[in-house]
Amino acid sequence: MKHEKILEIINQAKIQHLEKLDLSNKGLEEIPHEIFELKQLKILNLKNNQIKNLPESICQLNNLTRLNLVDNQIINLPESISKLSNLTGLYLGNNNISNLPQSFAKLRNLTGLYLGENNISNLSECLAKLRNLAILYLGNNNLSNLPEWLFNLTNLILLDLSGNNIRNLSESISNLTNLTGLYLRDNPLESPPLEIANKGIEAIREYFEQLKKEGIDYVYEAKLLILGEAGAGKTTLSNKILDSNYQLKDEDSTQGIEVKQWDFPLPEGKNFRVNIWDFGGQEIYHNTHQFFLTKRSLYCLVSDNRKEDTDFYYWLNIVELLSQNSPLLIIQNEKQNRKTEINEKALRGRFTNLKKTLSTNLANNEGLSEILTQIKHYITNLPHVGDDLPQTWKRVREVLEKDSRNYISLEEYLSICEENGFTKYKDKLQLSGYLHDLGICLHFQDDPLLKKTIILKPEWGTAAVYKVLDNDQVIDNYGRFSKENLLNIWHEEKYINMEDELLQLMMKFQLCYKIPDNSDTYIAPQLLTKNQPEYPWNENNNLILRYEYDFMPKGIITRFIVNMHKYIYQPNYVWRNGVILKKDETFAEVIEDYNQKHIKIRVEGKYKKEFIIIIIDRLDEIHDSYQELKYSKLIPCNCIDCKNTQNPHFYKFEKLQQFKANGKYKIQCYESAEMVNVLSLIDDVIGINYSKNEEITSRNNHFSALTEAIENYRKKIGQFEKELAITSNPELKFELKNRMAECKKEIKRLENEINWNYFDKI
Repeated sequence: MKHEKILEIINQAKIQHLEKLDLSNKGLEEIPHEIFELKQLKILNLKNNQIKNLPESICQLNNLTRLNLVDNQIINLPESISKLSNLTGLYLGNNNISNLPQSFAKLRNLTGLYLGENNISNLSECLAKLRNLAILYLGNNNLSNLPEWLFNLTNLILLDLSGNNIRNLSESISNLTNLTGLYLRDNPLESPPLEIANKGIEAIREYFEQLKKEGIDYVYEAKLLILGEAGAGKTTLSNKILDSNYQLKDEDSTQGIEVKQWDFPLPEGKNFRVNIWDFGGQEIYHNTHQFFLTKRSLYCLVSDNRKEDTDFYYWLNIVELLSQNSPLLIIQNEKQNRKTEINEKALRGRFTNLKKTLSTNLANNEGLSEILTQIKHYITNLPHVGDDLPQTWKRVREVLEKDSRNYISLEEYLSICEENGFTKYKDKLQLSGYLHDLGICLHFQDDPLLKKTIILKPEWGTAAVYKVLDNDQVIDNYGRFSKENLLNIWHEEKYINMEDELLQLMMKFQLCYKIPDNSDTYIAPQLLTKNQPEYPWNENNNLILRYEYDFMPKGIITRFIVNMHKYIYQPNYVWRNGVILKKDETFAEVIEDYNQKHIKIRVEGKYKKEFIIIIIDRLDEIHDSYQELKYSKLIPCNCIDCKNTQNPHFYKFEKLQQFKANGKYKIQCYESAEMVNVLSLIDDVIGINYSKNEEITSRNNHFSALTEAIENYRKKIGQFEKELAITSNPELKFELKNRMAECKKEIKRLENEINWNYFDKI
């Protein structure tokens, strides 16, 4: 914006004695000195400019309560900033700040400080004086250690430490008794274990409390996951790891997952346990990879050199997507001594977690010794190995391990915990949640039916699921089955009286859905016909949206169909890679093209915009379950040439958002060369209000997390009330009442906090 126009805005603020001045997105390289004459200012917004220096004269604005300098290029702050003693909110995110001036300690009224996305590697002790801080954002910096004084800021409600290099969190974090929001994602955290830290501050407090009370033991255990195409030799490799003298034979393809245990001694005399997970390679099994390809594991990708059918990029992408870049070894099984070269250099350039490419002939054990050496090296050096855990956890884990049963009841599990030193109900559930996250057992605590059972052998459950998907009758019926069919499929003794739980497990894995208005019939969409049916479609005035993926994991469309099954227009209008939906006189067509790596959506009818927002929400929810999934939303052009065509020019939604944020409201159509309004493009498909909310969420998703947390606490209270009404166990009643009281306390704190939204207030 021209200097004259900016001076005019400042002059108007002076004449009208305005207390708020917004000069965001104006391209400013420095703060106009005329601003410092506005002594009455309380709120100053300079967000998203190119300001490099904050002058000493900022101290003249000593009535400021809020100062927003987010998205600038500031390196240093002046000592005079201490004169802004009325500041309650200071927003310095996305600059180049590495140090804070010592005078910062005088800003005693600060309740909110945003320092995310800077270059801070050490926290200045001046922050220790800011005892009124309620919100402190330090995400996406270079922090590796947290000073003890940080845990004396006992008024903190929200602390963002995500995107740093923090490995260990001090038990002093428990001193922050008012803290309800703690964000630690994207840190190489080792203590407490990630599976605990990801559950939030309350779980972390409970973990440290148990460590202190019960004493420490250590983890010398990890998962080895063996992947590859069907028939590549995965099962043979797992058997050779256990016994090098194992004789090769024709083996049936693995159904789902097989889990085996391998123990070997460490140099210091301790025993190391490896849980070997052998995955079935058939494509039908790929839909459940998301539930079992876990982080902090070692992966072996086995390829059969005779077939040359291994899609290395698919497997390496899926491991990268689901395992947070866990280390991976490629094992080339040179059957009949046939050697095949792979472009290892290209793979290493793309996938940083690829550690070694090793060759073997499993028929004569050639290369097997080196494979075992490398597996031992990489698996014993995984970050979590040697983690400290409460002794009670290890004792219970050992008891569960020795139990030969496939599952036990929740009551039996609670008794085992009680016998091994647990006293609190919530601590027992925290352990089952931890074991679930590690894939050692399955306990779906949020499911009314499945929460009553602890599945001790995950392979038992998955084998049962795949018995359905592999059943000839179900395949011939294009995925349709009834409860009567299940009784025949699960006829073995090990499944008797567990049919309801196993069916619920299938639905939990989003592998099937119940046909609406039919109490006994279910559909597994991955077995539907591949043939797209004929159906009428009104192509006038459609809303169109497209998702494009850098890498597309298998199963997105089938999970979407399960999620949206209640809207399926007619039973014959759903097929393997697409579906027709109907809601409130509005139709939607959603089709996946896996080879082209995209999903196409078009909507027609009375409430197009409302329906497409529901579809976007469901797809984004599925996308969020994959960490680091890279995709783009494509918005169609609405120029004269594109408006009513089914093949318009598309714009990336992120690009339109960027144009809007930079105050550029025109963009060119590459088909017609016409200039098109950016806001109208967004509004035509998903609405300005929705996109604004999405933009705010992407900038500050923690506040939406707070509202979600409130809703989750309310759901928990309802769940506890139901359990309280049916239990006669005095200990459980006492524990449930305590947990309800804790939930109500957290809700009150979160509700007090939810009004703090600096993007709206400044």
